[in-house]
Amino acid sequence: MIERDLAGIGMTSARTRERLVERLRAEGITHEGVLERIRTVPRHMFVDEALASRAYEDTALPIGYGQTISQPYIVALMTVALITDLPPGNRLQKVLEIGTGCGYQTAVLAPFVQHIYSVERIHPLFRRAQENLRKLGITNVSLRHSDGWHGWRSQAPFQGILCAAAPPEIPPELLDQLADGGRIVIPVGGRGRQHLISVTRDGDEFRRKTIAPVSFVPMLEGTET
Repeated sequence: MIERDLAGIGMTSARTRERLVERLRAEGITHEGVLERIRTVPRHMFVDEALASRAYEDTALPIGYGQTISQPYIVALMTVALITDLPPGNRLQKVLEIGTGCGYQTAVLAPFVQHIYSVERIHPLFRRAQENLRKLGITNVSLRHSDGWHGWRSQAPFQGILCAAAPPEIPPELLDQLADGGRIVIPVGGRGRQHLISVTRDGDEFRRKTIAPVSFVPMLEGTET
């Protein structure tokens, strides 16, 4: 279905998408499954028409409501960090995504997870993500308009949690909802001083690893209609 949506659209030519993939490869993304997903997911469908010509640049783009679609490198980096220990052909059972946005990260992650539970605090973006994922025939995702600080307790525990907004510190409720052996990938820090980190749960212990400096929108409490 994705390839059908790409057919005949100049801005999504194979050459344009391949240039993006080669750039990500040069920047250190080596997971072939993730690179293939970046190659095939039609990123232009997730941005406003006026920005569609820039969809395959390696840059963040505005999607309204003070939010952005993350640059492809960051999407790939976070996806790899979450699934890095998966044997080839295996999938994580359940993943919680905080900050669905327009649904692009969700679409990239979908083949590597049996089911994604994704929450978005801004209702118009929640609806946009629903429509984008429907158009691409991605069905292994449950979306919810809610406050990401509280996760999705009724569906916990999660083998993975991926967060697309930066809190000053990791919310304790998210760590509580992480399965033993599970991993959370999240940007942490104030505006302009954030680091992408991964935290892996080992019983009651949490092993923390810094991945890279990043810049994300802040993680806010509450919801918007």
